[in-house]
Amino acid sequence: MTGPPCTQSCAAMADTGLPALPADLNEQVVSIPIPGSDRQALETTIFKPDGNGPFPMVVFNHGKERGDPRAQPRSRPLPFAREFVRRGYVVVAPNRQGFAQSGGTYVEHGCDVADNGLAQAQDVAVTIAYMSTQPYIDTRHIVVAGASHGGLTTIAYGQQPQRGVRGLLNFAGGLRQDACSGWQHNLTHAFATYGGKVRLPSLWFYGENDAFWSPQLVAQMYSAYVAGDAQAELVNFGVYKDNAHRIVGDRDGVALWWPQTQHFLTQIGMPTAVRYRVEDAPAAQPTGYASIDAIDAVPYLNGSGREGYATFLKQYPSRAFAVSDSGAWSWAEGGDDPVSVALDNCQKHSRDPCQLYAVDNVVVWSGH
Repeated sequence: MTGPPCTQSCAAMADTGLPALPADLNEQVVSIPIPGSDRQALETTIFKPDGNGPFPMVVFNHGKERGDPRAQPRSRPLPFAREFVRRGYVVVAPNRQGFAQSGGTYVEHGCDVADNGLAQAQDVAVTIAYMSTQPYIDTRHIVVAGASHGGLTTIAYGQQPQRGVRGLLNFAGGLRQDACSGWQHNLTHAFATYGGKVRLPSLWFYGENDAFWSPQLVAQMYSAYVAGDAQAELVNFGVYKDNAHRIVGDRDGVALWWPQTQHFLTQIGMPTAVRYRVEDAPAAQPTGYASIDAIDAVPYLNGSGREGYATFLKQYPSRAFAVSDSGAWSWAEGGDDPVSVALDNCQKHSRDPCQLYAVDNVVVWSGH
């Protein structure tokens, strides 16, 4: 007879005897030189365990937001990194050329999605080659992962992987180019091209309500890829909040993608045992000040602030609402830490300290 599956709190209890990692996962930012250029480099975020290793490595490839790639923030995939670092991995998140503070120029290759992915993959190769020279990296155990444009980049990289790369993780991978006629065909063709050459196993995650890819398009991309004898498993995790495309950027999404990822990692000979403890934020405790939906009970707000709180109530947990004595307010939803985001954004507009009023579905305001 077996009991119910272990919940997050149960898992946390099991981790209490493990060495603790700092909350920032030993985050550091390094510059990885771009070959052939004396001054250009890739702005790269590294998360790692304590100690000298050698540690297995996972490289995470970011997506592409609308507008100027240089306006994108530095890639910091915290929910993703946390799950791997606590299992003893180094997580490396490079900003590719032309993105954020990286040097070089983003080369779009017009409407040719296949060539676009291959160009992006060159920066992945540069990153892995550089990191493989670091003494704390176990070069025999490497995984490459990516989301959205980074997922396409990940699969493209799989055509010519470095020795030691064992598998690929594709989170809602693709590239949407609405200005290109037949962009869906271009995207499907790119995966067909890659599938004829990639021999690494891959795991694909796509949801039903993805804002970029319809289930029909996902099925076409996957079918085109595996038609070339590529090894891939497609996981349809269904509906996620208001947009399945955001799953890897949300801490809430981990429960949907980690179990299949753990199984995949085991299959390709990568470690999955938890080796470090990472402190979770304490659960929000209701104060009884008011019910969560009592808009008029929120202190200090003017009319626009109460409209803001009404908007907050329509958001998905995880969410947080902050307010100050001077009437400043802010809310945040999703991501890795909406509490900190809400407080920080509120403080930008307040001369008084901002405090939390509500977290998820409870009011945490103490009334003073």
